[in-house]
Amino acid sequence: MQVHQNISLQQYNTFGIDVKAKLFADFSSVEKLQEILAYARQLSPNTQKLILGGGSNLLFTKDVDGFVLKNEIGGIEQIKEDEEFVYLRAGAGVNWHSFVQYCVKQNLGGAENLSLIPGNVGASPMQNIGAYGVEIKDLCEELEAYHLNDKSVVKFSNSDCAFGYRESVFKRQYKNQFVILNVTYKLRKQPVFNTSYGAIKQELEQMGITELSVHNISQAVINIRSSKLPDPKLIGNAGSFFKNPTVSKEKYHELLKNFPAIAAYANADGTMKLAAGWLIEQCGWKGYRKGDAGCHAKQALVLVNYGTATGKEIYDLSEEILQSVNAKFGVGLEREVNIF
Repeated sequence: MQVHQNISLQQYNTFGIDVKAKLFADFSSVEKLQEILAYARQLSPNTQKLILGGGSNLLFTKDVDGFVLKNEIGGIEQIKEDEEFVYLRAGAGVNWHSFVQYCVKQNLGGAENLSLIPGNVGASPMQNIGAYGVEIKDLCEELEAYHLNDKSVVKFSNSDCAFGYRESVFKRQYKNQFVILNVTYKLRKQPVFNTSYGAIKQELEQMGITELSVHNISQAVINIRSSKLPDPKLIGNAGSFFKNPTVSKEKYHELLKNFPAIAAYANADGTMKLAAGWLIEQCGWKGYRKGDAGCHAKQALVLVNYGTATGKEIYDLSEEILQSVNAKFGVGLEREVNIF
């Protein structure tokens, strides 16, 4: 076990925020995790602990006066199959896009619409990541997580995870209580293609695709995301910073009278989901920049670090955006990115 002191976390978060961790160690198995936790308890029973995955959904606004534990549990293995599905278990430290590409190469359907989403496998059920009509709740069979207090490995079924829109039990009821170790996904042997959302059909046409495949859909999604979203390796960001807000049908019709072009989608329960990017753009934030903190020129949902912005500067910008959207539309936005 190697423990680093006062280490910069700049390379461990996709915003590229340069904060320091008092203590830092990585683990590649539950045994190594237990070893690090035991060491932390020896230092102090109340040592603050932060579990870090890909760092793609996190904004650091201050140094970490505690222990940062980097999840590096790897491996992808097939654990079973039936007539319809192949079940793959992936370590929480596996890069998410690498996992999707593994599925695509095996011609297994289900994950292709989630191509190029930054982050690691462990965050996928925690955030219930989703894109282009697919969410992790559609793929997740079960997962294993380590309970920090009970020091035990607990198995969660799909229903145990209480998935919601960018939500799970790990973000609410069990926040900071578990470390996700691995996730088992069920992938279809005979893919069912989902091309109805966003610009996938249009992109496939531009690619000259006449026969659908998981590979072609994955490539179409990669093309779309690459054209709209900044590469975190080039410009610091965490993807969509805000959730799309849900309003009542009454509120939607009220907004529609004043803003006929408002972008919205119907939810199954009769409520309406508004496009947060559209709301932010109407308030004039798209392309805004103050110092090195900004709102991306191609996608208003994405806040960016052009170089040396601090986490507080980006957070303060997000607060200004929240207030302006609420003032103009009477709609409250919620951050999708976790703030530390």
